[in-house]
Amino acid sequence: LKINLHHVSISFSQEEEDLPPIKVMVFFCLFLVLDNLEQTTVSNFGPLESQPDFRTPEFEEFNGKHDSLFFNDGQRRIDFVLVYEDESRKETNKKGSNEKQRRKRQAYESNLICGGLQLEATRSVLDDKLIFVKVHAPWEVLCTYAEIMHIKLPLKPNDLKTRSSAFGNFSWFTKVLQVDESIIKPEQEFFTAPFEKNRMNDFYIHDRDTFFNPATRSRIVYFILSRIQYQVRDNVKKFGINKLVSSGIYKAAFPLHDCNFSQRSEDPSCPSERYLLYREWAHPRSIYKKQPLDLIRKYYGEKIGIYFAWLGYYTQMLFLAAIVGVACFLYGYVNQNNCTWSKEVCHPDIGGKIIMCPQCDKICPFWKLNSTCESSKKLCIFDSFGTLVFAVFMGVWVTLFLEFWKRRQAELEYEWDTVELQQEEQPRPEYEAQCTHVVINEITQEEEHVPFTTWGKCIRVTLCASAVLFWILLIIASVIGIIVYRLSVLVVFSTKLSQTFNGTDPIQKYLTPQTATSITASVISFIIIMILNTIYEKVAIMITNFELPRTQTDYENSLTMKMFLFQFVNYYSSCFYIAFFKGKFVGYPGDPTYWLGKYRNEECEPGGCLLELTTQLTIIMGGKAIWNNIQEVLLPWIKNLIGRYHTASRTEKKSPRWEQDYHLQLMGKLGLFYEYLEMIIQFGFVTLFVASFPLAPLLALVNNILEIRVDAWKMTTQYRRMVPEKAQDIGAWQPIMQGIAILAVVTNAMIIAFTSDMIPRLVYYWSFSVPPYGNHTQYTMEGYINSTLSYFNVSDFKSRSRGSSASDFDIRTCRYRDFRNPPGHPQEYKHNIYYWHVITAKLAFIIVMEHVIYSVKFFISYAIPDVSKRTKSKIKREKYLTQKLLHENHLKDMTKTMGVIAERMGPVVTDNNLRPKSE
Repeated sequence: LKINLHHVSISFSQEEEDLPPIKVMVFFCLFLVLDNLEQTTVSNFGPLESQPDFRTPEFEEFNGKHDSLFFNDGQRRIDFVLVYEDESRKETNKKGSNEKQRRKRQAYESNLICGGLQLEATRSVLDDKLIFVKVHAPWEVLCTYAEIMHIKLPLKPNDLKTRSSAFGNFSWFTKVLQVDESIIKPEQEFFTAPFEKNRMNDFYIHDRDTFFNPATRSRIVYFILSRIQYQVRDNVKKFGINKLVSSGIYKAAFPLHDCNFSQRSEDPSCPSERYLLYREWAHPRSIYKKQPLDLIRKYYGEKIGIYFAWLGYYTQMLFLAAIVGVACFLYGYVNQNNCTWSKEVCHPDIGGKIIMCPQCDKICPFWKLNSTCESSKKLCIFDSFGTLVFAVFMGVWVTLFLEFWKRRQAELEYEWDTVELQQEEQPRPEYEAQCTHVVINEITQEEEHVPFTTWGKCIRVTLCASAVLFWILLIIASVIGIIVYRLSVLVVFSTKLSQTFNGTDPIQKYLTPQTATSITASVISFIIIMILNTIYEKVAIMITNFELPRTQTDYENSLTMKMFLFQFVNYYSSCFYIAFFKGKFVGYPGDPTYWLGKYRNEECEPGGCLLELTTQLTIIMGGKAIWNNIQEVLLPWIKNLIGRYHTASRTEKKSPRWEQDYHLQLMGKLGLFYEYLEMIIQFGFVTLFVASFPLAPLLALVNNILEIRVDAWKMTTQYRRMVPEKAQDIGAWQPIMQGIAILAVVTNAMIIAFTSDMIPRLVYYWSFSVPPYGNHTQYTMEGYINSTLSYFNVSDFKSRSRGSSASDFDIRTCRYRDFRNPPGHPQEYKHNIYYWHVITAKLAFIIVMEHVIYSVKFFISYAIPDVSKRTKSKIKREKYLTQKLLHENHLKDMTKTMGVIAERMGPVVTDNNLRPKSE
């Protein structure tokens, strides 16, 4: 027997011979009652002109209790608040539009009351145009929808969940970092099971008012609010609070914070959890303490709790990476004065006498190699043996982080009771509203409603994929624009910052044409990234809405993949260009390569492009952190400050809790999505290009320590309370991180091989510094710079490429960075033997490094199980005890029922020769 009410399907099924006739009658009567209620409710969804009188909420004046979380009677708890502007007092001339909005709102509120919710309306204390509708869910409604939503609720106290610290021997140290248990008391643990009304006696119900905690009550009420209809026009159903808010009929809908963040509630029965979270989590003085994850989960729900658990664990793991990265940086910094090839660049008799060929056509001058002295010293810090060690270490670190996080996530699933979280989610209201096509289910062979046919779905997927591809191509076009800017501006800087052979200006040591071009291009690239990012966020949401995913998880996963794919190209494309393309296809001075037949490809400095890649990463990571903090902290704070100033100027009255929360900022359903996205982009910078910037983990660590407290501060002080949601894990972000971890091995190996100068130096040291190729008697780095610079005859310049100052000085040859034969050689300007040795060594290095790191990664993944043996045992033990408890309770009920039946049947049978009737 199936009962449909407000898009909710309740099914009862039992074997025919086991179904007593009395139960059939009960279910049939229940069906008639609910069907009658549905017809009564649906009749209110018709055309506005024909709708009957509505059931309206009770209007009450504010009773002066500004911290109260209850209706005026002090008994019914406020589970949700709806806010609208009184249509009769709106400052607009569109009276017809106001009347339509009023009728829709009244139909919606009437249907909420018909659905069992209780409403109380109160006019605003600060603005008499605003009306606050407080929503309360009675016990029966909570029980009904808890069963529909498969909410797991307590059966009996659980004494199995004893948490042990991995640092038990250092309890004196970890105690300082822990949250004071006298302030935030540990939550009592329970055996739980999905709620069933017909087994209510099995559940741990000591007090009906506290059995459903505020977060669960808000979830249930929001579930109802999202599915109540308010109009049917032309067979199109319109329903849900989200549509009413987006259309302006309601101005806001939110659950309440339990108190002010800066002080405890005046109500002694209120736990003041918001105040505790602010004091022990969001306040700057608690920056060194661990996060109270259980209280975060209780107050905001598992979805937000798992985000902060992941962010905290990621930050802890960054400590090790930051320590090793700083050690590698200090190694390079201490040894920079011992860098032989940098000394040769700066030496007046070596680098000072090497004349380099112009790096652009006609107007670029010849220049001395020692003009890049300062940049070569900086390069020694980052391009050292420590870079190789750190790249290998990070390849292992990222695997350890992902594997240990899986174990930690499994522990949280057990502790937060989401191990068997129902995966059959309810469809999104937006999806249900479009279900107009009828198809036959292949499994059940029953009719079901879908929003579009198979052909329609193919068309939608094609259009969405085309839109995503278009925007990715737009990003690539912007990257090409930046490259053209680099090529054009290099000419200008080469002219303005022209190097003279006798130049003594100190700024010339630091601000070379290449450096100036790199810095300005990085800044412009960052600005373009931010602009495209803002635009594409809206486009990605529109595309995903058009795609119409069935459940909220499907919606978030689809949006996640679109946004990350876009952000990946947006943020990392310029870094990939510098690391793997710049300076790799430039030709040689006599035959340079041109972009689009016009722009000459830019070259790397004699030390390579590694320093420029480091500059790019620093600017993007630092700029992104500053920009995000401005968006996340400064803007909400300024908006709330302005709002408080306006309300304070109107009246000195103290406003109630619901009005205080209304004037806070709205986080939005995708607020947490953007927090994840920000951290995953940072995770990519820390892993993909870490070989060029060993300080990246340290910057990420500092940013994340602040990010945790900033996110906590804005959630507890600047934003309305979000609707709590269940979550078992971090969703699609886990496979994205695994993909980044695999790609990071390749990118770091290629950065060391092709972007840094490490492989050519090693080849020179072991092969070309000694006979038969070298003249030194022992392995050395002396003469390295001279061996990496090829000769070019100035007379071989084409007229298009000839330097502007060639005729002013007696210059017969110049040098350029490549491994080619000199003029006059039988194969002049062709690649020499050194080049082929270097290429072979680079390819061999990539293959060896990748295979070694991948082997270690796969071994670690195999050796570390995703769920620890102890956690598995606890899960199985708790499941066994829960089933045993339910079975025992069921047997007790059956025994009790049979005893009652036996007592009733006992007096009937008085003669042992008579047997009762078969029925």
